[in-house]
Amino acid sequence: MLNRFQFTRLRPKARPQAPAPTRTPSRSQDQAPARVICVASGKGGTGKSIMASNLAITRARMGERVLLVDFDAGLANAHLLLGLAPDYDLGHVMEGRVSARDALVEGPLGMKLLSGGVGRDALVNPTRRELDRLFKALRPMEEMFDLIIIDHGAGLGYSTVAHLAATSTLILVTNHEVTALSDGYALYKRAMMVNRGMRVGLVVNRAPDERLAMAGRDRFCTAAQRFLGCQPEFIGWVPVDPEVGQSVQRRVPVTLGAPNSAAAKAIGKIAEWTPIDHARTTSAFYDKARKSLR
Repeated sequence: MLNRFQFTRLRPKARPQAPAPTRTPSRSQDQAPARVICVASGKGGTGKSIMASNLAITRARMGERVLLVDFDAGLANAHLLLGLAPDYDLGHVMEGRVSARDALVEGPLGMKLLSGGVGRDALVNPTRRELDRLFKALRPMEEMFDLIIIDHGAGLGYSTVAHLAATSTLILVTNHEVTALSDGYALYKRAMMVNRGMRVGLVVNRAPDERLAMAGRDRFCTAAQRFLGCQPEFIGWVPVDPEVGQSVQRRVPVTLGAPNSAAAKAIGKIAEWTPIDHARTTSAFYDKARKSLR
């Protein structure tokens, strides 16, 4: 594209510029904003980021324009799981160095990734003002995509709670172990405190067999119903599968590299959870997230 300096004979010394934005067609104004879902876990090591990245791949294969936002504060790894090397991340967007659109990188099947910052203190402990600025910068993304999947860091960080207060749909990833179930319950309890109306889907990941997966589900849901008066909807379990570990090493999502594996098939069923198709709020998601900061 021509810039104004190309119409003069003397051209000033070129300044470094951010790379041109990836080709993401703008949505027409008569289309509704993107549906936004959050993927979170109570503790690390549950396979949450593997779940989020493969959900993004699966929904992109279904014909949707999908954006995966890696909000794992300072410990982002979605780009590694997808085999990508972004030049910019959420930290650059928060600092105002680039727009969110310029920070996007294209992944498999046309899905886009907005990478999280690796080792960035500002993302680990953001101030309210910093988060507000970041949420404002992310708001235009809702006009560009059909579905936005937000991969949160484990636990109950400030940014995670703000997202939970705004979302209509949460996928909570846990394991069958007692510690994972306990931490997952803590996250679910907090989610219900800030947003009782959200739909929550529970996934038991990396289960050795169906019996242990169902036992984990029952333990979680029984405690939730007893102490909170509500429980998440169980939407599936994913078996321990060596193909998942191999996919991480190859940096190719298991739903692409081994689509017929047990794990890939299980994730495919989870991706068909009906609330994902209706994950809209009464106002723009990031407008609501900004209000939750006040």
